[in-house]
Amino acid sequence: MRSHGYQVEVVWTGNTGSGTASPRGYERAHEVRVPGKPVLLGSSDPAFRGDPGRHNPEDLLVASLSQCHMLWFLGLAAAEGVVVTAYTDRAVGTMVEQADGSGRFTEVVLHPEVVSDANAEQLARLHETAHNKCFIANSVNFPVRLG
Repeated sequence: MRSHGYQVEVVWTGNTGSGTASPRGYERAHEVRVPGKPVLLGSSDPAFRGDPGRHNPEDLLVASLSQCHMLWFLGLAAAEGVVVTAYTDRAVGTMVEQADGSGRFTEVVLHPEVVSDANAEQLARLHETAHNKCFIANSVNFPVRLG
């Protein structure tokens, strides 16, 4: 077994002068910093007073699941000699918010569209294997499925 570490620094940049003195008195703006990579500008979802022009954690979670599946799929295809010439996924995540403000994702549905020389059976098998190997999908407590 091998272990891998990931360093991420999240820095709040939304202090408008009075800190968190009131719930509406500060911005949810922040930066996600990973050494050697471009800074991601983050905020909360607009439903939670966030900036719609910035990435929010919910978007990034869905994106992580989609990316992980795609990268496994492409790697498996290449290893089997399947030529993929295009791959697009329009993933959709569903989060349910409770009355007390807490919430949780209930599912993420991936909708990959693949252009390749493989037949439908091969593609289905590659998607199933990619799903079973995806580190991120194996780490969440809600279903991740293909739509």
